[in-house]
Amino acid sequence: MFRTILWATDGSDTAAAALPYATYLAEREDARLVVAHVRELIAGRGGGYPIHADEDELRSRLRDQVEALRTGGVDASLVIRTCTAGHVAKTLAGLIREVDADAIVVGTHGYGRIAGLVVGSVTQGLLHAGACPVLAVPTGLSIAQPERELAARA
Repeated sequence: MFRTILWATDGSDTAAAALPYATYLAEREDARLVVAHVRELIAGRGGGYPIHADEDELRSRLRDQVEALRTGGVDASLVIRTCTAGHVAKTLAGLIREVDADAIVVGTHGYGRIAGLVVGSVTQGLLHAGACPVLAVPTGLSIAQPERELAARA
């Protein structure tokens, strides 16, 4: 059913909680796993961009994760994109089409309805984009055995 799974990460703990689900689906379906990180830049006055002190560290950590996945037998690759503020979901939707992903796995930050409206939601944007099915892993789920969590809901 799935040939390509996309796991989107911003480097947060909530995104990391979704990785076991993406890995499980990729292994179960013998699918390719594309790890995607979108660096969001906020343009300031005069066209300046913020400097993310941990961006190099995050990219290095993602490369290490992809290498560990490959060592574990998963066909994994890393794609990094950059966009302006507020366009992460649109950038990910374009990447979904580019890699021909059959599903995207994301972590959720667990914002309430009002906070989600104010802060914005990449997951919500992906659902509205309709590029592919979205598996949104809520905060608080056990990451030890995603197959048990998924089977319980099937």
